[in-house]
This record gives sequence, structure tokens and C-alpha cells, in this order.
Amino acid sequence: MIIDANNLILGRLGTYVAKKSLLGEKIDIINCEKAIITGKRKQVLEDYRKSYQMGIPKKGPFFRRMPDRFVKRAIRGMIPYKNERGKIAYSNLKCHVGIPDSLKDKKADTIENANVKKLPTLDYITVKDICSHFGVDIK
Repeated sequence: MIIDANNLILGRLGTYVAKKSLLGEKIDIINCEKAIITGKRKQVLEDYRKSYQMGIPKKGPFFRRMPDRFVKRAIRGMIPYKNERGKIAYSNLKCHVGIPDSLKDKKADTIENANVKKLPTLDYITVKDICSHFGVDIK
């Protein structure tokens, strides 16, 4: 299954993908940098800045700054990745920045319940903006 994360809310996308991967499906998520996190831009960046500065650099917790790894790490929190079933589900998940050449010909699905149009307000920030704020520019 291929899912296009363009204009999808990251939390709702994550829960859907976690359920599907726990059922044994192989999932590819494309356009991870265009996924959305809801909330006011200033507050969201402040929350991520706090988690970025927390801990010890060599011991963690580690903050992912590439959009594909950022999304995969968010989904990992919704999977029981420490037991065997969760490890298999997590290995079935692949995240991509943009659309890779191997997936260009295939049809990508979207999740209607996770679309940004369902938001009552227009306060959101993309994963690309968060990652570029913390040091990784994606073109």
C-alpha cells in the first residue's frame, strides 16, 4: 500500500498506518515532508525545541531532523516496537521524501479522515518547516 502524506495530519496518518502495519501490510509513505502537524506555528516550534534540547547529546533522546525519519519516528510511538509483532510491523513501514523512482508509476492512496480540510481552524505547520527550523533544508 502506498500512501501520499500530502496535506495529511501526522497523528491521524500515524494511527491509520500503525493499524495497517500491525495487520501485516507493507506500507510506503511518500511526500513525508508535506505532512502536517496541527497547532499554532510558534507553539509547535517551541514544543519541538524543548524536546530537541532535552537530554544528553550522546545518550539521547534523539531528535530526528530529516522529514522521512521524523514521520517514521512519530509512527514508531504508535507501534509496540519492542516486541516481535511490533518489530515486524515497524520493518514493513517505509517513509520517503518526495516520490522515489520505483514508486512513480504506482497509484498512491490518501486518507480522507486525516486530511487538513477536516480542521476547524487553519493553524498548522508542515514537517518540512519543523525540520528546516532545526537544521535540515529539503528542496
